[in-house]
Amino acid sequence: MSIGNVPLSGRLILAPLAGYSDLPFRLLCRRHGAALCVSEMISSHGIAYDQAATNALLVSYPEERPVSFQLFGADAAIMAAAADRLNDYHPDLIDINMGCPVKKVTKRGGGAALMNDPELAERIISAVVAAADCPVTVKCRIGPDRANINVTEFARMAEDAGAAAITVHGRTWKQGFSGQADWRQIARVKQAVSIPVIGNGDISDYHQAQARLAATGCDAVMIGRAALGNPWVFSPAGRPGSPEGILATARQHMTLIAEHGNTTHLGAIKNHIGRYYKGMPGAARFRAAIYQATDWQALTAILNTVSVPSD
Repeated sequence: MSIGNVPLSGRLILAPLAGYSDLPFRLLCRRHGAALCVSEMISSHGIAYDQAATNALLVSYPEERPVSFQLFGADAAIMAAAADRLNDYHPDLIDINMGCPVKKVTKRGGGAALMNDPELAERIISAVVAAADCPVTVKCRIGPDRANINVTEFARMAEDAGAAAITVHGRTWKQGFSGQADWRQIARVKQAVSIPVIGNGDISDYHQAQARLAATGCDAVMIGRAALGNPWVFSPAGRPGSPEGILATARQHMTLIAEHGNTTHLGAIKNHIGRYYKGMPGAARFRAAIYQATDWQALTAILNTVSVPSD
């Protein structure tokens, strides 16, 4: 499939995950079969006002191309200014977040709150499309709540405003991450628009993703939380059957962090690495050791352990 003029090598995409979708993780997922990776949410104000911490999120690397940077905000002029600055970083795609349910985003009118204000959402999409040098996509939910499912109309509006594709998370804003994703609504969006539709929600493995593609006619599927500690979700072979196979990928992730990340962000690194051992023999003891590591060297030493200790 293609999004605008950007061809993709497959139909499985890494979702933007706040605190997780950094460059090392995106590179790892690309190596394991993700056709596209989306950055974690990036503040439009942070980019427009040239904030160093925000700019650090824009680091990319040729191996991960194509890459999509996701913007959030609720001011059309600021979003356009941010898109204009993003042009200097040459992303393949810019995604607009209109689906995040987190209060610190929605209380300022951004994220999923924009589904309550489609006129503002349309102005934002149009402004970003006009400012961007690359195709612009939109990520949304199925509506504010079950009594107000408006995703089909919202998707048509996004297409008319110039969006090159739309990702639909099959939950409402009110649901947050609880309950089940409604893939029937995603299928209806696919029937309603001519741009690519990417389905999102409750995908736990490669084969389930393929089943969702077949059942809904979606152009692609976006996988989020199921990819944490499990980059194999993008591969037909799935998770390795041995602890050694899992350890090898965890070490590969650590190598990518050393090369392209920040080894002082120890808490975030532990959150990533600890997830690899979920369900493994001896996982409780191994994960405890990871979370007790006091520095990068100690964490590296734990990962270099040849075998997993038994509980």
